[in-house]
Amino acid sequence: MAKEIIELTCIGCPLGCSLKVEKQDAEILSVEGNTCPRGDAYARKEVTNPTRIVTSSVKVVGGEVETVSCKTASDIPKNLIFSVIEVLRGQTVTAPVRIGDVLVKNVCDTGVDIVATKEVRSA
Repeated sequence: MAKEIIELTCIGCPLGCSLKVEKQDAEILSVEGNTCPRGDAYARKEVTNPTRIVTSSVKVVGGEVETVSCKTASDIPKNLIFSVIEVLRGQTVTAPVRIGDVLVKNVCDTGVDIVATKEVRSA
């Protein structure tokens, strides 16, 4: 199969380097344009197995506010983002909520929990 060049913008640090990844089949042949090792690692992972941290919110019952911000405890496969959002859309938690509380365990069978990123006191 022919070689493929994939162009990316690195999100590993604030520099936002323009990366070029040379790939043949499933093999990464080279990464160019990165100014730090994080760029190389990001490019290789993004091309072979892209993942993301998902941030969202969940409804709160009996709280000072109606929602609590939350995120995945670690990155999940990129193709599951919308499935995770759909699960969160149907969730409610009861106040009080503390930062780090697990709101959903093992979301979408990823092995990753959804955790609160904000405190919500009881009303």
